[in-house]
Amino acid sequence: MNSLLIAGTDTDAGKTVLTSALAAYWQMYFPDRSLGILKLLQTGTGDREFYTRLLALDQSPQELNPLHFDAPLAPPIAAEREGRHIELEKVWTALQSLCKGKDFVLVEALGGLGSPLTRELTVADIGRDWRLKGVLVVPVRLGAIGQAVAHVALARHTGFDLKGIVLNCVKAYSEQEIAELAPVDLIQSLTQIPVLGILPHLDDPTDLTKLARAASELDLERLLPGVNLVPQTSK
Repeated sequence: MNSLLIAGTDTDAGKTVLTSALAAYWQMYFPDRSLGILKLLQTGTGDREFYTRLLALDQSPQELNPLHFDAPLAPPIAAEREGRHIELEKVWTALQSLCKGKDFVLVEALGGLGSPLTRELTVADIGRDWRLKGVLVVPVRLGAIGQAVAHVALARHTGFDLKGIVLNCVKAYSEQEIAELAPVDLIQSLTQIPVLGILPHLDDPTDLTKLARAASELDLERLLPGVNLVPQTSK
């Protein structure tokens, strides 16, 4: 499908930053093309509200986030607390509808690739079953190498089509610190997955201009497969 699943190694890895950066770039340079955003599933308050405030999206709250639970817990636990079932068919239907109506759809996962959506299925399982292409966001910090290796191994084990890795600076690091905490060559050597760029630390994650600039430094041809990346402003 004309979509990208943005997954992470854990909560606060930087999935929302990458999604926002790609959306900001898209809306700045492709104003005549439609973009959709889907939050796979949300527990508690967070991304749904953030995207609604930040981006000019022609989507209803249900299209943006068709499945939501109040408690900020793992979905199976949050659903049981409310006496509800996790109806993934609602999410699948929303995704199909967005893919038919939009030129491209950014699908943000939750937690890490191994995070449960139900008591039987993880984010990686859904990525495989729904045949989504994905990118893994790895936060730059001590342990980044091991996190990248473990999550790529999980993706391969489940059969999830992981196209690349994006490193996200959770703090303001120097180039030397980035090279020491998350060396690109070592991560690529150990995982055999390309690193598609590094997101800098943004003091203001709501600055659309800075978000778009950060996205412009990434390998957009791989992140937005099948999209004509010639900016409309260049015509």
